Amino acid sequence: MEEHYKPSAIEQKVQADWEKSGVFTASEDTGKEKYYCLSMFPYPSGKLHMGHVRNYTIGDVISRFQRMQGKHVLQPMGWDAFGLPAENAAMQNKVHPADWTYSNIDYMRDQLKRLGFGYDWSRELATCDPSYYRWEQWFFLRLLEKGLVYKKTAPVNWCPHDQTVLANEQVIDGCCWRCDTQVEKKEISQWFLKITAYADELLTSLDKLPGWPEQVRTMQANWIGRSEGVEMDFAVDGFDAPIRIYTTRPDTVMGVTYVAVAAEHPLALKAAESNADIATFIESCKLMETSEAAMETMEKRGIASGYNAIHPLTGESVPVWIANFVLMSYGTGAVMSVPAHDQRDYEFAKKYGLPIKQVITNGISVLRQRQQDFLGPDYEYYDFSVEFWKAWYSDKQETVCINSGEFDGLNFKLAFDAIAAKLAGLGKGERKTNFRLRDWGVSRQRYWGAPIPVIYCDDCGTVPVQDDQLPVTLPRDVVLDGSQSPLAAHPTFPHTTCPKCGKPARRETDTFDTFMESSWYFARYASQDCDTAMLDQRANYWLPVDHYIGGIEHAILHLLYARFFTKLMRDEGLVVCDEPFKNLLTQGMVIAETFYQIDDHGHKRYFNLTQIDVERDAKGKIISAKLLEDGSPVTVGAVEKMSKSKNNGVDPQVLIDKYGADTVRLYTMFTSPPDQSLEWNDAGVEGAFRFLKRLWRQVYLHVEVGLPEQTLDKATLSDHQKVLRRQLHQALQKVTDDMARRHTFNTAIAANMELVNALNKFDDDSANGRATRQEVLEAIVLMLAPIIPHAAQELWNELGHDDDIVVAAWPAIDESALQQDAIEMVVQVNGKLRGKLSVAATASKEQVEALALADENVQRYLEGKPVKKLIVVPQKLVNIVV
Repeated sequence: MEEHYKPSAIEQKVQADWEKSGVFTASEDTGKEKYYCLSMFPYPSGKLHMGHVRNYTIGDVISRFQRMQGKHVLQPMGWDAFGLPAENAAMQNKVHPADWTYSNIDYMRDQLKRLGFGYDWSRELATCDPSYYRWEQWFFLRLLEKGLVYKKTAPVNWCPHDQTVLANEQVIDGCCWRCDTQVEKKEISQWFLKITAYADELLTSLDKLPGWPEQVRTMQANWIGRSEGVEMDFAVDGFDAPIRIYTTRPDTVMGVTYVAVAAEHPLALKAAESNADIATFIESCKLMETSEAAMETMEKRGIASGYNAIHPLTGESVPVWIANFVLMSYGTGAVMSVPAHDQRDYEFAKKYGLPIKQVITNGISVLRQRQQDFLGPDYEYYDFSVEFWKAWYSDKQETVCINSGEFDGLNFKLAFDAIAAKLAGLGKGERKTNFRLRDWGVSRQRYWGAPIPVIYCDDCGTVPVQDDQLPVTLPRDVVLDGSQSPLAAHPTFPHTTCPKCGKPARRETDTFDTFMESSWYFARYASQDCDTAMLDQRANYWLPVDHYIGGIEHAILHLLYARFFTKLMRDEGLVVCDEPFKNLLTQGMVIAETFYQIDDHGHKRYFNLTQIDVERDAKGKIISAKLLEDGSPVTVGAVEKMSKSKNNGVDPQVLIDKYGADTVRLYTMFTSPPDQSLEWNDAGVEGAFRFLKRLWRQVYLHVEVGLPEQTLDKATLSDHQKVLRRQLHQALQKVTDDMARRHTFNTAIAANMELVNALNKFDDDSANGRATRQEVLEAIVLMLAPIIPHAAQELWNELGHDDDIVVAAWPAIDESALQQDAIEMVVQVNGKLRGKLSVAATASKEQVEALALADENVQRYLEGKPVKKLIVVPQKLVNIVV
């Protein structure tokens, strides 16, 4: 055995051996308790980044630990391989998207293997493989039969450069998140999945996910946004249809002073026909950003439509305004505006000189008003200002109607019921439960995606592709120039025959949103080799996933769609589970320093740390930073998430080549808890490498003397042998809990580091001393095996074991080793440390108190003062209060 840790050769050898052994292949039910651990699969962009490494190391550590607990573990890997980035890369590099994607997969697969991740590669899948998306197309057609799929024309965010639809969250500062092109509003025909049909269940079943972070469940609940309210109609003079609005605050309806509609609302479009200013305003709204964050902060703008609406209860006329803060894609595309009781409406009303009428106040102010009426006007003048009601509006149960005619004096609930009943009686409104959630638009106008399996016939209408004609595959010979839909422009793909009548017909040329593929891949892993069905009985064995690992940025779209798809698959009889993932771990981001220069155009040009000459002080703070190329000064930016745009990524391959995979794995697990951000630090990597060498040396020195010739004799242990064994089994208790329940791998590693330090101080070459050292070293290697599998395998063999450590059992806790003949307790006087006691482990509370009071050092601080209270925390401390 070599003294110095040489990771690369060992890691390559061990990984090759493991692959041959098939240790990680979970092919059938072995009778053991199953454990399905899964990290979100990557988009094959070309190289792994440290965010990947952290995510997959966490999953691998959990999987290896559970395997050592005797579980039957499934840990697969695949590729989220469709998407616009591959298509854009193909245009830039003049290579076909398929060739670009599969070459990236090959490279990244090799990187994953070098890192020692114990994946069941026999289940590998790529979503761009027709054998995968065939079943997605099949499932889409089943949903179409059930009426859970429909097509309609709807306004969308349209990127004219990428020629595709963008979600609101993909529009940043009014521009496309990928290419920075100004986004337009456009009306196009799209396919939708009716996720709103499952809105109630998606909301209520969040309570069945105690293993999910509370933050994620709250985010999903807010996104689904269930609310109880009233839907009502405002008739419009000179317009055929009434304006329908929805409100959760019908108690404020008497304070409506104007109605606001979206720029795409039919009334707005009608008004634009005869008013050029309105038409110009509507065009400007097509370019605005519509994400929630942008809507909150943007300037509120509007224009009078020229129409007036009739208040459904008072009959009063109120103006209709076209406003940029109302979106056609949310609700009915119209809102009743109550500027006295809504901040946004208030700002708009103040800007355009619209009336403000207060119609609710809080119960306390009503009492004060009555006191004032009774005691006289000089008692207290109370200002019912906007600032006042804003302070109370958050608690609607405390509000009382005023200036509301027959509803005056009613609190929120009574007013809600009375106004809803009144509107219903007049035929102008009704109670309604609404959801913020909108149906999922799944159409994309690009090439590199799964084709939507639908045919259009002039005689038969929309016709599904027959099952025996699936999959509808992508043609290879396409022109990718970004000017139009590649499939629509293809010479043959759009042209086909109708399955019903046999006449010439047209194929759908849109492709699926890539979230479709990532919404069910976790189920397909279980049945990856099944070619007769989307899923088989193995899916019910493995699902739900026991532990899912991914970033918090996926809390809404991906995780919500996966939950939706699971319920769809359940209702189709494909699975029996209601939810896809039992436990969810959202790992923190990997962040690093950024460096940049400002170019002649005022733009920031970012540089990687490998391009910078950095000088730091003793505490690691940067003193100066210069470009290696020419020595020019570089600005040190913020510490941000590693990304290509900030050029602050660290190539894991460089680290693997220099330190080995185990160092990279150890560093990413030790630096911070998995749910917190990891700030990259090269010195930390060096520190992890030094610890591995220290452990390596401990085993080397132990083996050099020779493995112990006899087993541990617990009956003849010396005091210092007992102390070391107690340290070991206390650490084992902690590490087991850290790994199994808390998933705080950093503290588990720290506990092992402390054990290695304790071994450094343990100088005992007796037979029992050697056996104790052997026990401790074996336990450390086993506890670290999930984190540093390559080195652990080599050390395990050197310690006299011939088996693969991956099939070794987790070390058992020896309860007898935890018992102590004597324990040390601290003594405090008025909360300050004043002494230490060595007491028998079986000492009673009274005996501990007597020893504490008799301690010579403690007596000095008592100074004869009477003891007011004496608190004993068993086996820890005594606090004397004088």
